[in-house]
Formats: sequence, structure tokens, C-alpha cells
Amino acid sequence: MKRMLTGLQPTGVITLGNYIGAIKQMVKYQDEYESFLFVADLHAITVPNSNINLKENTRSLIALYLACGIDPKKNTIFVQSQNEYHANLSWILECNTYFGELSRMHQFKEKSKGKENFTAGLFTYPVLMASDIIIYDADYVPVGIDQKQHVEIARDIAIRFNKKYGDTFIIPEPIISETGTKIMDLIDPTKKMSKSSENQNGVIRLLDEPETIRKKIMRATTDSEMLVKFDEENKPGISNLINIYSSFTGKTVSEVEEQFKDSNYGTFKKAVADVVVSELEKIQIKYNEYINGTEIDQILKEGREKTRMYAKAKYDAVKRKIGFYE
Repeated sequence: MKRMLTGLQPTGVITLGNYIGAIKQMVKYQDEYESFLFVADLHAITVPNSNINLKENTRSLIALYLACGIDPKKNTIFVQSQNEYHANLSWILECNTYFGELSRMHQFKEKSKGKENFTAGLFTYPVLMASDIIIYDADYVPVGIDQKQHVEIARDIAIRFNKKYGDTFIIPEPIISETGTKIMDLIDPTKKMSKSSENQNGVIRLLDEPETIRKKIMRATTDSEMLVKFDEENKPGISNLINIYSSFTGKTVSEVEEQFKDSNYGTFKKAVADVVVSELEKIQIKYNEYINGTEIDQILKEGREKTRMYAKAKYDAVKRKIGFYE
């Protein structure tokens, strides 16, 4: 069985964009692949973060994964920082990665733009991400379109290491869903929906109250044409809502256009709000059960033990290839 790996940073409550772009894909694929799923808490400290919030958000993220349909019997679930081999391998990979490659990373440019000071970790974290992936010989990594570049650099690093030291790593491939991979801000649909957005009215969080979710969707930016048609360039707001509706109902864009061809925007927005609220209410009920229970601790203990075994074996193989003293 092919192996798949993915993870999300515990930097806050998960957004609708995270759910559609990453978690729903994992639920879909968990029956088809050997799945490794982790909380990327080492990546979270590339920017200032509260220690208390980091711990709370890690537990909350696991609870949300489970509430969203991630089955702990079908997934190896673990916390990145509990496995020291990720960072150990990352240093070796950094020594086989070029400055120019990292300086061209889109997210680094975005997060460092206009800042005089930023951490070295912000610059080198794509290498740690590569380590996360190739240390487990992951065949596939489900990502949104905006994250594809990180899988590409992981491939480049793995290929370079294999050529230099002999076959060591499997070369990973990105898997990008055909619809709903990049959910945009409801207020400014030209920007990706982000938990750090200045205007939170454009962001739906999985734990938002149902009435809050409805209000945000009903206030979403559209246009004056009053035509439910997918056109990301000229109708970014409506296109974004179509993507959301498509992702929750399983209907194609064409089917959504046909369903609402005679509807005004108010009717369409209400339909979008209905399907989103209906699914998120179910998730919230399950989330509360997990966050108040003890199952998470046992799941993470099992995941830690299993992944340390895998990661140590790969790291030891890398050390032998390089010629470190043993």
C-alpha cells in the first residue's frame, strides 16, 4: 500500500479553507493509503507564539482531525516535536539545499515582506517540511495549490541527495484535489482564506457558532451581475462560494451552476450557508466529545512510538550514507 503524509500547524482554530483543502482530502484517502498525519508544531515557532496556546492548539487540532472523520485506526497520528529525527534530518538536508532555492519560496517572500527582522527558521522551514515528508518515504502529500511548491522542493532535495549518496529516499508526489483546493476570503475573494486575516468576517472557523457562520456567508462579497457562474477572474466572490458549495455537496461546478441558474445571490448564499452549517454542527459535537475525553493521549502515544521507529531507521541510514562516525 502506498504511503501518504500530511500535517497542519497548530497556530489557531482550523478554517473552512484548511478543512476543504487538507482534512477532507485525508478523510477521502485514508482507505486508499497508509496514512501518516501529524501536528507540525515545530513549524509553528518560526513566528512568535505563546507556549500555552501552542499546547492547547495542538490538542484542539487533534480533536478537530478526529471530529472531521480522521480514523485513528487508519491513520498514524503524531506530534512533530515528539520525534527528534525530523529536526536532525533537516540539518543534514539544509547542508544539501541552496540559498537561492529557499529565497524563491513564495510563502517566505509573503511572510517576510516588509519585515526587517525574521527568524532563520522562517527561511529554512521548507527544508524541515521536506524532512517531514521524506523521512517516512511518503509516496504522496495532499496539498492545496499554494503548498505545491513545498512538495516540489522536497522532491528536488531528495533527488539531489539520492544522486550524491545513492538511493535513499522515495520521491514524493503532490496530490491536489480538482475542486475546492484554495478557498478564498469571503470579504476579499482575491486572497486565500487565512486564520490571520485582518478582517475576520471573511474567515469561517470550524468552531464558529452556526449563526456567525450564516452571517459571514450572507455578507460575502459578490458582484452586481446576479448570475451564479464560475469565473474566478471576473466573479471571484461567487466562484469562491461555488467552490465551497461544491466541496460540501460533492456536485461539480457545472451542476452547481445548473442548480442555481435561475436563483438570485441571496438564495444561493442561503443554500451555501445551510450545507456549511449542517456539516460543521456535526463536527462541533464530535469535537467536544474528543476534547473532553482521554482518547487523544493514547492515540498520540501510539503514534509517537511508531513514527520514532520509522524515523530512526531512515536517519541512521542517512548517517551511514554520509559517513558519520558510528
